[in-house]
Amino acid sequence: MHYDFVMLKCLIILGRTLQAMAIVITGGSKGIGRDVALGFAAPGRTVVINYLSDHAAAEATAAELRELGAAPIVVRADAGTVEGCTTIARAVEDAGERVGMAVHCAVDAYATPCLTAEPARFARAVETNSLSFLYLVQALDGLLDRGSTLFFFSSRGGRTVIANYAAIGIGKAATEALIRYLATELAPRGIRINTVAPSIVGTEAVRRIFGDATGAMMDHARDDNPSGRAVAPKDYIELIRFLASPAAEFITGQVIYVNGGANLTA
Repeated sequence: MHYDFVMLKCLIILGRTLQAMAIVITGGSKGIGRDVALGFAAPGRTVVINYLSDHAAAEATAAELRELGAAPIVVRADAGTVEGCTTIARAVEDAGERVGMAVHCAVDAYATPCLTAEPARFARAVETNSLSFLYLVQALDGLLDRGSTLFFFSSRGGRTVIANYAAIGIGKAATEALIRYLATELAPRGIRINTVAPSIVGTEAVRRIFGDATGAMMDHARDDNPSGRAVAPKDYIELIRFLASPAAEFITGQVIYVNGGANLTA
């Protein structure tokens, strides 16, 4: 009972803290980014959703946030560049907000193996899928306070070879290492940073990479999962909610899988 009470108290504190500080989500208009935006929407809460090209999707997500009582700020910028991340940070600052939580979901879904990749295109994709997280943290650094939390979304492709996934998998592997270095620099300031790695989610980026094979891959992920189902948005949203709470104040620099045990068997 005592533990349950402490957890409840921590979640209440988290809610009050996030209420007073903005949540920033790159790639927040669609897919996992949209899931996170809607999952953390609450009356009066500022949710900054960044997007690059799909204006209609961004406006639709903003409308959903407003229906939930949140105050969306829509920022069109290339989160894969220093300039784009600076634009995102400037929008937060111009709104008079601090950053309670930032979640990097932007991805460049360049489908290719290594040997036949176009070098400049490959480098650009890897930059978006890795170094851009550093750009974002650096841009937001002056807006972070003790208790702020940062998240990156990774996948098993960062550790296991998947066909045509090189530009994403290499980027995610690099960012998992980057986060360990950032965690040690941010920890003295009470700022935490972690990686969330769910099993495959049927996003637009995933469909772009795997094309017609996406449906079969999703079915396989569901049917062969030891837990008997596919991952759902609530699985990674609730993990982030816990990791962003005071109850998880001693967890940082970690890669946490959300996949029902799918990575435990051959």
